[in-house]
Amino acid sequence: MPRCTTSAMARNLEEISATVAPGAHAVLLLDQAGWHTTKKLIAPDNITLLPLPARSPELNPAENLWQFLRDNWLGNRIF
Repeated sequence: MPRCTTSAMARNLEEISATVAPGAHAVLLLDQAGWHTTKKLIAPDNITLLPLPARSPELNPAENLWQFLRDNWLGNRIF
């Protein structure tokens, strides 16, 4: 998808919903991006959207990955 919009997120949720096993339920952790929190976004019945609290990057698993990369590979080691 070329843009992050509500319609793109809805399409993403449809794709995820199709891969969830019959009788199972998926929970998606989301940040506070506008297209994640809008009332226009309707989640399928087999998906629950769980937004992370605002201003809490330590709870977002992607932030932990970025911190690891900065500490081990992307940091300036030569001054």
